[in-house]
Formats: sequence, C-alpha cells, structure tokens
Amino acid sequence: MTKQSTQTINGKAFEFALLNEFLVRLQNSAKVSVLENEPFKTAKKCFLSFDDKDQGQYSLVASFAVNFLIDIEPRLSNGIDNNDILQLEIVSDKMGQSGDVRDVLAIRSLQKWEIGISAKNNHRAVKHPRLSNKIDFGKEWLGVSCSADYFNQINPIFSNLAKLRTASKATQKWETLGDYHTSVYVPILDAFKNELLRLDRENQGIIAQRLLEYLIGRQDFYKVIKGNKKVEIQAYNLHGTLNLPFQKIKPKYTIQKLKLPSRIIEFVYQDNSKTTLLLTLNEGWQISFRIHNASSRIEPSLKFDINLVSAPHSLFSNQLLIG
Repeated sequence: MTKQSTQTINGKAFEFALLNEFLVRLQNSAKVSVLENEPFKTAKKCFLSFDDKDQGQYSLVASFAVNFLIDIEPRLSNGIDNNDILQLEIVSDKMGQSGDVRDVLAIRSLQKWEIGISAKNNHRAVKHPRLSNKIDFGKEWLGVSCSADYFNQINPIFSNLAKLRTASKATQKWETLGDYHTSVYVPILDAFKNELLRLDRENQGIIAQRLLEYLIGRQDFYKVIKGNKKVEIQAYNLHGTLNLPFQKIKPKYTIQKLKLPSRIIEFVYQDNSKTTLLLTLNEGWQISFRIHNASSRIEPSLKFDINLVSAPHSLFSNQLLIG
C-alpha cells in the first residue's frame, strides 16, 4: 500500500466516522436520513477496513467534533416540523476540483440551509493542484486564462520532460537530472509567479479573492482536523452562512465572518528555497506554494502542496483534547 493510498483510506474513514456520529447523536431528536451514494459506500468500506480499536478511536474523535458542531449550529438538531429532514451525505472528490473542499454535508432543504465539513486526518494542506503545459491554471483556478507568454516559457521544460519519459518508457528517475530544482522547478515557479502577478495587475480587485476561494473553498465550511489525542475545528465563514440561529435558539459560541482579500501584497520565494513561494495577501492571509514531483519517476507535470501559513485573527479555531 502506498503512502498516498494509506492517507486516502485514513481520510475516508474519518469522513465516515463524522457522518456516522452525526447520525448517532441526532437520530433520536431529529428526522435524519443518510444518502448512501458511492462516496458514502467507499468511506464506509475504508472505515470498516480498520480493527475495532482503530474504529473506536475514529468514532471518539468524531464524537468530540460533532458535539461541538451541534452547539454552534442549532439547525443541526432543530427542524421546523416532521417534514424538515436533515440529510447527511459524503461528497464526491470531484467537487474539490471546482473549489468545493467540503467532504461531509448536512442539509435541510426545507430551511434552504446546509453546512459542510472538510475532514482532515493529521494534515493541514489546503490543495494539491498540478502545473503542466496542458493546464491553464488561470482559467481553472481564477476564471481568467493565462497568457501565451506563460505557456511559451513553460512549454520547452515540460516538453523535454515528456520526451525523457517516453524515451525511457516511464522508468527514468528525477535524480538522473542532477540539480533539477534549479533546472526545472525554478523556471516553472518563476513563470507561475510572474503570470499570477500579471493576472492580478490586469484584473485588479478580483484575483486575490478568487484565488483564496479556489484554494480555501468557495462555500463556507468547517475544517475538522484529527490529530493525536486532539481534534481542531476551524470555521471558514467567508460568506456569513455558518453559525446561524434557529428561530429563537442561538449558537453557544459566536463565529465572526472572515474578510476576503482584495489584493496581492507580495509574492516571493521562501528564504533559501528553490521549491516554495510565499504569497501575502491583504486582510491577514498568507499562503505557501511548494512545488514537487509526485513520483520518483520523471513525468511532464509538477504538483503543488499548498498550505495556509496565516489567516485573519478573526478565524475561529478551537482545539478539543481527547483523553
């Protein structure tokens, strides 16, 4: 089993544990249904692949998170009448490609209300998109196409990688290229950095916000991070749809709405790095873009590991310690 597949199985198992704890906690006080779609079946299978002890640990961590979310989201446990059904579902991974990072949804159609949860198992990365000469990151991420100059800069590098891969029948390894951080990573990152700054200059006021929404999520959501003997809950209340009251019932805690950025302040290399760019935006946002080869063998694309370095002070975050 590869490291990636292990991480995927762990993540899916945690998604199922969260959904199941919502069901266990709410089914006696509210009308609850579960959409048993393919993502649900996959997540359940991953959860059941663990032994009873590990399943119990997943469920314990999920129960801490779910109990807290019920306190800050009164609509989870309160319906208008018997027709107001709370539907729980696990979202297809494909939704992440369009900027929806939520894994588990709780929906009340009658109230025209829903909340989503991004489930993370021991990692905090926000996104893992790729760059290649066939990917228009501007169009995919921001809705504004990259320039011909950008593709002219990156095309020779990726085309050469494709030739090496074909000639070696996909066996040649990156290490055979010597200092490929300098010969491959740096010119690709330079082109990416310059193109993002150009897009920002020519589309003032929209690129910073669109980039953050693509990376963090175009819908409001809670991020639930499972750690070792603790669980952290963060609230990405970008559009003000989280933490709403139900009639006269108010949440036990108040979550502020976050301010979206409107401009790029700086986009530079991390100190002494040939692999990582740091993007600083206004309103307190900073994001790191670390580029890497996802495989030990040469391929004509590179992958980003994108992390949120800093967020506004108003980002709601709460850690629950698990004994």
